[in-house]
Amino acid sequence: MSPVWILLIGMVVVIGGVLLLRLHAFLALLLGALVVSALTPTAAIEQVALEKGMDAAAARQWSARSVGERVATGFGGTCGQIGIIIAMASIIGTCLLKSGGADRIVRSALRMLGEKRAALGFLGSSFLLAIPVFFDTVFYLMIPLVKAVRMRTGKNYLFYVLAIVAGATMAHSLVPPTPGPLFVAHELGLDIGIMILGGCLVGLVTSAVGFWYAWWASRRWRLPVRDSEESLQQLKDLSRREDRQLPPVWLSLCPILLPVLLITAGTALQAASPETLGRGAPWQGLVVAFIRPLSDKNIALILGAAVALATLLRTTSSEKAMKAVGAALTSAGVIILITSAGGAFGKALQETGIGASIQSLSTAYQVSVLPLAFLLTTLIRTAQGSATVAMITAAGIFAGIVETTQLEFHTLYLALAIGCGSKPVWWMNDSGFWVVSQMSGMTEKESLKTLTPMSLLMGVVGLAVTVIGAALFPLV
Repeated sequence: MSPVWILLIGMVVVIGGVLLLRLHAFLALLLGALVVSALTPTAAIEQVALEKGMDAAAARQWSARSVGERVATGFGGTCGQIGIIIAMASIIGTCLLKSGGADRIVRSALRMLGEKRAALGFLGSSFLLAIPVFFDTVFYLMIPLVKAVRMRTGKNYLFYVLAIVAGATMAHSLVPPTPGPLFVAHELGLDIGIMILGGCLVGLVTSAVGFWYAWWASRRWRLPVRDSEESLQQLKDLSRREDRQLPPVWLSLCPILLPVLLITAGTALQAASPETLGRGAPWQGLVVAFIRPLSDKNIALILGAAVALATLLRTTSSEKAMKAVGAALTSAGVIILITSAGGAFGKALQETGIGASIQSLSTAYQVSVLPLAFLLTTLIRTAQGSATVAMITAAGIFAGIVETTQLEFHTLYLALAIGCGSKPVWWMNDSGFWVVSQMSGMTEKESLKTLTPMSLLMGVVGLAVTVIGAALFPLV
């Protein structure tokens, strides 16, 4: 059976399992990995192993493994790479919420920009908070503040709501340590610091376009503040706290910025030549020796989580703090399982030799890899609703191309194209769609009229920016 047919069967299993059988994403991805691995001929696995540089004996031994062993290897490898990062990011997000640090960031942005530029404050705050905090939680946190500002100003409610979505949804798909882009970076062999920088650049452009659309939509349509399902009572209580009860701005920002700065510093050190580093003053060598171990992605996130936890302990008892950490790890565990199952599915797809097949198809039909990655991710996202599952599936498919083909541009652009492809089309099969509509008080028609076109616009613009960047600055 050809790799393309095995790919199609695997996608049917995953998407059909989520949509028709209502399976949990973890079970659907794990089932897809088992089916793909079972259908893959031993000769194909051996050939892929040879292409990776194994000798003939090692390749035969590799291909002789059982289906369960191959799937478990892919699962474990992915979990080892991203498990700690996702767990620490979840702790950071929970501690920021419980301590009031996230609330402080939003309030400070609104105070600095003023009520006239409140929408810009919501955009920037949501983008920053969505890096360690899941999209749904960011929206839960910010919607009470949006309604409070709307009650004071009497206008721009739709503008504020869409500004939050424009910021948070792009960080969700482009900037690690959010699970989707984190997995894509791992699967494509991409340095996480480079993914953070590239994701921020493209994300800021697409968020700006989304912000413009939000402004245009708010002038065209009016959205009244209706009675709607409010956020968790605890989050509402946090939003009502006085400023003196909240941690300072610098401490609130530290758990987010510290890991990002350490990881990007490590990327810069890795890019610098040893000769350049050796010519510096002695104190520079000490700085490099200090930063290098801390710039490891796992250590950087652990330090960020430690600062976030210390911030929470300033405002609550250790018992309540540990309870919050336990809840964060419970939530992270589900994400780790889903992402690791996606890793197993991706590894199973790669062993079919799908990378070479897709590359030959794109060459035969003169289709660039970047639009192809975008369209495939969009198809999966539109069919089953989850941006993260779409990115996991697409990354597993295109990782084979990275391993077997010399691209004309940096792998970063392929990762960004996959991330942008996870934006269209946002509609009723996505839980985030219902979170925004229910929390904001939108009807289904209003949500489809405003949210869906904006997600489509941001995704297409993101692809355009990515393609232009790959053409002008290939980085290879």
